[in-house]
Amino acid sequence: MRIAVNIHMMQISTVKLSLLLLSLALGLANQAWGASEEGMAMAINLKPNMYNGLVIFRVCAKCHYEEGWGQRNGIFPQLAGQHAKVIIKQLVDVRDHNRESAGMDHFAMLKEIGEPQVLADVAGYISSILMTPNPGIGAGTDLGLGKKLYNQYCAACHGRNGEGDNDHFYPRIQGQHYRYLLRQFKWIYRKERTNIQPGMMNAIADFTQQDTEAVIDYISRLKPPKEKLAPSVKWKNPDFE
Repeated sequence: MRIAVNIHMMQISTVKLSLLLLSLALGLANQAWGASEEGMAMAINLKPNMYNGLVIFRVCAKCHYEEGWGQRNGIFPQLAGQHAKVIIKQLVDVRDHNRESAGMDHFAMLKEIGEPQVLADVAGYISSILMTPNPGIGAGTDLGLGKKLYNQYCAACHGRNGEGDNDHFYPRIQGQHYRYLLRQFKWIYRKERTNIQPGMMNAIADFTQQDTEAVIDYISRLKPPKEKLAPSVKWKNPDFE
């Protein structure tokens, strides 16, 4: 898909929204727990304007990069290919203070961030971007344990291959950067991140450090379907050419 955009058309609200996207987590949130149903209902049912979504994403790309791949070291997550409803859910959670995000409180309080069509547009565009074929991964020394734990505790919600579920707000975790996933998992374990399916905290309550690193390493190596992947690490988003 190629969309010609004049960058001068960007409005200040797109800048604010892009800053909010810096805090977007695409890893381990489950369902619509904690989200404002009113805040989400309109956005998830609107048809995205891909042109406007790209306009917004151009500013987000300053940190998440033009391909939406983030950084392999996990400082910024991969946004590309994430389910649109999951993206909307996370944005609404941050805006409505159901998810803490250091440094983002001011932007989350701005009312214009939650405009339903804007949320639908940027989420739709991000979900259409091809994913990196080379995400950050762990040491690979305990994948057998990781697979066992994943199948026991994660697959029921996130799918056998980490594909998630757009309609039920389960994020796509396959192909996400290891260090980003690990950080989110630890925050959930310490109850510092709470916008998740309530049963998840109980499920991981007895995880050791070895368990945590093993299952996250396994998840980071789960492969998205071929049609969701960029053909190589040299792929460039054609909308930025």
